[in-house]
Amino acid sequence: MPGLALLDELAREPERAAIVLDVDGVLAPIVERPEDARVPGETRAEVERLAARYALVAAVSGRTSDDARRMVAVSGLVYVGSHGLEADPDAERWRAALASFIAGVDWPVEDKGLTASFHYRTAPDEQAARAALEEIADRARDAGLRARFGRKVLELVPPIDADKGTAVRRLLSERGLTRALYAGDDTTDLDAFGALDGLELGVRVAVASKEGPVKLRERADIIVDDPLGFLELLRRL
Repeated sequence: MPGLALLDELAREPERAAIVLDVDGVLAPIVERPEDARVPGETRAEVERLAARYALVAAVSGRTSDDARRMVAVSGLVYVGSHGLEADPDAERWRAALASFIAGVDWPVEDKGLTASFHYRTAPDEQAARAALEEIADRARDAGLRARFGRKVLELVPPIDADKGTAVRRLLSERGLTRALYAGDDTTDLDAFGALDGLELGVRVAVASKEGPVKLRERADIIVDDPLGFLELLRRL
């Protein structure tokens, strides 16, 4: 079934379906500084409409849940932060180890408590910045952390099996839902795409970019070019 037909099928029975969304790069355009990112008013209005229509609308973000809630600012949503780590009690015991590691790194850090992000979007020499961050990634792995690269960012996370995929599975299982859409734009969203495998109906939307992983496009049922294109899909739901 072509992607848009899947979307229309999902929309026919919203009371049986979930809409699960990444925030940065999907609802909000990527900007140079993460703290400057904003969800446009038109997008917020559509999310609010969907929250009243579907069995579940959730934001699963790399930000903390508090930060995602502040940024999206739609009541009625379920917010899961830190790539799903907030939902796993084992993650908490790594907070101190992560804080200790980033304290010894000479690089501006976005400290999210359970995860840390090192951005290089504004670096004058991206190649040199990436090389420096590769060294930091190696050090993090030696310290027992997991290190992965995304869209102009190195992310450090605890070495536990909790991710956006486990978060999506838990959200759906708790509500007995077997029909869902997930939209994402980066490497960590591949785990959430995988969480839709085996559902009665799963719709994977890639908000693609030159910076994003090729695998995201390959796994997607629908591809849009940017958050504005995704807004048009939301209106169809």
